[in-house]
Amino acid sequence: MHVAVGTFNLNNLFSRFNFRAEISAVHPVDDEERLTSSYVFDDPKRVRIRTYKGKLVKGIDPEEQKVLARRIGEMDLDVLAVQEVEDIDTLRFFVAQHLGGAYLYLSLIEGNDPRLIDVAVLSKFPVGAVTSWQHAVHPDVPGKRVFSRDLLEVQVLDPRDPEKHLLTVFNNHLKSQFVDRATDPEEGKRLADELRTRQADTIVRIVGERTRLDGRYIVLGDMNDSPDAPTLAKLAERTDELSLTEALAHPEETREPKPDNPPPPASGAWTHRFKESGQPAKYELFDQIWLSKSLTARHESSHIGRRTNHGGDGSDHDPAWVVLDL
Repeated sequence: MHVAVGTFNLNNLFSRFNFRAEISAVHPVDDEERLTSSYVFDDPKRVRIRTYKGKLVKGIDPEEQKVLARRIGEMDLDVLAVQEVEDIDTLRFFVAQHLGGAYLYLSLIEGNDPRLIDVAVLSKFPVGAVTSWQHAVHPDVPGKRVFSRDLLEVQVLDPRDPEKHLLTVFNNHLKSQFVDRATDPEEGKRLADELRTRQADTIVRIVGERTRLDGRYIVLGDMNDSPDAPTLAKLAERTDELSLTEALAHPEETREPKPDNPPPPASGAWTHRFKESGQPAKYELFDQIWLSKSLTARHESSHIGRRTNHGGDGSDHDPAWVVLDL
């Protein structure tokens, strides 16, 4: 049986509602059905406005949602790990409204991010245990949660026999490269890299404890760094407890990338493009798929759903996936 498993950062998939509030009564309207009163939402006990750093958290444009849905539909994956989703209700609505209910099994647990973005897993196959590791800590900073969002562990069951385990996915969204303008750039980068390193170390520790060397598991998601970066070195290490292979070194692209200066990597191994004003574009493989030793032997092909616009189609990330023979 061929099984397709992928990852896609959905770029702030928020619902269209910007606030929740209690209204004890509706004010009357005039004879022409016009509202004659205004509502003031200033009681913090009765209203919650979604904000981040003083700005409203806005819903993703409906047309952008359609673009995301088209890209997901074109991939037609069996299991899809996603990042930057507001909550389970938003995910359910998106799948029902735009994906025709194609994914029956949705897993999302509210995580740590102050911007309200979570990681989730969509599956066409039955799902078993779902575990959140959002409370995990690193020994270097034992009093603070290590994951910016979460490490979401989802057991996927075999559709041919739902009592059997097919594989386990560990979905990630590591610390971003963003450095606040009020922070010294070098110091901000150093702190971000340190956190990303601790996060990768913790992933390796948890996966090593939760799996067997001959088990079927995938570590994937938005790692916010290159596979060969020092921050992700632990993922690339081969040990007696863990032996992962990064599966996107030479992927098949769904279309030719747009011309650019400098051109994108000839290998096609990139999912994120960043263009700072007055600077050349940077192409990075931020979205990664790391296969266990058992799944590496069953790995048939790797793919990246290439964008049509430099800025991205519905997201500034491109989705990536692998096909496995299970």
